[in-house]
Amino acid sequence: MSVRAVSRSRLSRNAVVSACLLASVCASAPVFAQTQSEASRKTQSASEDLARQTLQFGVYDPEGAFSEASNLNIEHIFMPWEDIDLSSLDAAGRYAADKNRELLVTVEPWSWLSPGQTSQPDLKDEMLEGRHDRTIRQICTRLADLDSPVTVRWGHEMDIKNGRYPWSDWYPEDFVTVYRHFVDTCRARAPELKFMWSPRGERDLAAFYPGDAYVDEVGLSVFGLQSYDNLAFGGERDFATLLKPSYDRAKKFKKPVFISEFGCSGDALYISRCNDFSASALKQFPLLKGIVYYSAVEPGEWPASFGKPDWRVRPDSGSIVKPR
Repeated sequence: MSVRAVSRSRLSRNAVVSACLLASVCASAPVFAQTQSEASRKTQSASEDLARQTLQFGVYDPEGAFSEASNLNIEHIFMPWEDIDLSSLDAAGRYAADKNRELLVTVEPWSWLSPGQTSQPDLKDEMLEGRHDRTIRQICTRLADLDSPVTVRWGHEMDIKNGRYPWSDWYPEDFVTVYRHFVDTCRARAPELKFMWSPRGERDLAAFYPGDAYVDEVGLSVFGLQSYDNLAFGGERDFATLLKPSYDRAKKFKKPVFISEFGCSGDALYISRCNDFSASALKQFPLLKGIVYYSAVEPGEWPASFGKPDWRVRPDSGSIVKPR
């Protein structure tokens, strides 16, 4: 089942293939694994399995490909806060509860029908004037009534300056003020909800931090695109290299860290390295608690001629995810 009423249904489906083994079985073998003894390989495998067991895994799954997957902990959905049928959240809650998954709900404070209709200063001023308080209360009340635990991710990637979101053009102090207003208004109706503060992971992310009282978890966006890596970085990046810069900036807050949007696109070897959740890779990130795959086509163009990467993954037998 796909909760399409609150998914990004406007995504196109025409990009190239990408995917990998899903987290719980997806660690890539070392390049020289064939030289190891059988006992050594078993010891390493057991160590990697133990490291991966400490993580939660989830997916944003607008196509419903993971409706039968039993190894996921988190169901990620996106929703605008205008032009939305709030009753669709009930279906999302039932679906997640039936699959024994928690809900991660990314609330985008605009309308998907006309994303550019609200300018960045108008949205900020309207929120500070309380003109969206009724919407906040309605959404949070509905989320609190759902059958599964809910974490709210509002105004994500506020630190990235690519023009995609009006709230990412605010001064950091304005974002902090508005974010706190959202959380305060939401908590007044739904004190049991958790809140994920979710920057892209840029150098100035700390300037947007609203304070410990307003953050239960930190969510980072991590994507690996092979062609982009080769052009922008002069070489391909593995999982640890992709995550480390933003993780190092976020770890100072001493909050649980999640990769709230994760995707890899490239050839088989690149995807394997991008999904290297081995013990040696994970030990660098002790605050990392979960990884949520973004199984969809990128809604916006990447720079230069990279187009809209396809981050989709699909389940196979058990907990395995394979290229489409």
